[in-house]
Amino acid sequence: MSGREETRIREVEGPLDAPGLAALVRGYAPVVLRGVAKDWPLVAAGRQSDQALCDYLLGFDRGATAEAFVGPPAIRGRFFYSEDMRGFNFERRKGRFADLLRYVLQLQGRDDAPAVYAGAVETARALPGLAGANALPALFGTGAEPRIWIGNRTSIATHFDASDNIACVAAGRRRFTLFPPDQTANLYIGPLDHNVAGQPLSMVDIAAPDFARFPRFRDALAAARTAELEPGDAIYVPALWWHQVEALAPFNILVNFWWPDSPDQDARFDAMVYAVLALSHLPPERRAAWSEYFDTFVFREHGDPAAHLAPEHRSVLGEPTPQLRQYIKQYLARGLARP
Repeated sequence: MSGREETRIREVEGPLDAPGLAALVRGYAPVVLRGVAKDWPLVAAGRQSDQALCDYLLGFDRGATAEAFVGPPAIRGRFFYSEDMRGFNFERRKGRFADLLRYVLQLQGRDDAPAVYAGAVETARALPGLAGANALPALFGTGAEPRIWIGNRTSIATHFDASDNIACVAAGRRRFTLFPPDQTANLYIGPLDHNVAGQPLSMVDIAAPDFARFPRFRDALAAARTAELEPGDAIYVPALWWHQVEALAPFNILVNFWWPDSPDQDARFDAMVYAVLALSHLPPERRAAWSEYFDTFVFREHGDPAAHLAPEHRSVLGEPTPQLRQYIKQYLARGLARP
């Protein structure tokens, strides 16, 4: 692609253990984990053939349903907004997971094949027993719940996830393009609340960027990192790192593991959206004043803002116990109920 200047992502080989996982999280940068899932029975079945892989998965099927995105050939596998941005360029269809799997397999070799993608299907619900046979022991005890992604040649636009993530390629090939959080302003993010699958998207088409419309995207490309994964490979994607994922083969399967870092994880984006409502339209000097408050009380740029108080008097600035979390939620609910 013209103007593409990404650097490769750091790679490690071999199995991943709990200390290795902790080191990944501390490093807060993407890392390719070559061969970390190469011994999975799922990967072994895929090496035999796509049909053998389907047969292996169907051995776990219990008739569960899944939602798929289905788009016309004209979208070139890129699931995105419609022209007027009121809707999307694909349809959502629900059906049995087994039927969807067979459908993607049957589309191979068709020049006029629609783009088909089913993402984040919980294996515990759709394919019970699959996770136990295809596990990453380093994630035991983290709360990670494996999910499976299937489809043909598709592209998921640049987005972020709130959780740390390890994504393992079981079949096909995947290309990941990642951008650090400090490139957010250069990615030209779309609506925060109206998007394809729950997370805001970059409006830039990485395959054909419009630099006249999105000139700062050149700076984002200079900071981008890329990796291509084969079956058995995985990648660690830190929370809040922007990433585009391209499935490059006619038949692709990926298993990923998100895990939370605290019970408050899902509240963070909501807090930001409410701050947008409350603060973003203030005059510059007022925004600057509130920035000082956030730096002090939220981001703790000057240390613990309640260190001078006895623990029993720190209230909402204290350690986030379950009781304090419940109190803060009730406190906020009263405020949000006001007209």
